[in-house]
Amino acid sequence: RGKVPPVGQKLIQRLQQTKPLESPVDEALVSLMVASSWLSDRLERALQGLDVSMAQYNVLRILGGAQPHGHPRCEVARRMIDRAPDVTRLLDRLESRGLVARERDAQDARRSRARITPAGVDVLHRATAALGAVDAEVAKRLTTPEQRELSRLCEALFGPDVE
Repeated sequence: RGKVPPVGQKLIQRLQQTKPLESPVDEALVSLMVASSWLSDRLERALQGLDVSMAQYNVLRILGGAQPHGHPRCEVARRMIDRAPDVTRLLDRLESRGLVARERDAQDARRSRARITPAGVDVLHRATAALGAVDAEVAKRLTTPEQRELSRLCEALFGPDVE
């Protein structure tokens, strides 16, 4: 990989700053935000041609894993990567495109259950394939041990708040 610059040097260049951040925690958090922005941009671009957002892909992914029974809206919301407050609108949009179908829950008629449709499965498969390019890009930048360490570090941040 060549010579690795000191930690924080690329961040300072990216932010076009002349001096380091105030503390290691500031540096870590800003680095995480910049990396998150980089990743979000790559993921959204990968999905652009499929006319599906990351939030919509996430719903399709959740419902794809719940076949054939699907999930109630509250369960979809609980499983979202980004906790979107507008899960009902996400489901409405996916339903209007024929990617999701909703029906009354057999156990509780007050709530509906969302299922992925065959068209939704098709979009899910194509989106997953498109996102594979982002996986490959990350795999080029991080070794397998680094990927595992990144996962461990991220879990250390969100782990205590897992519901």
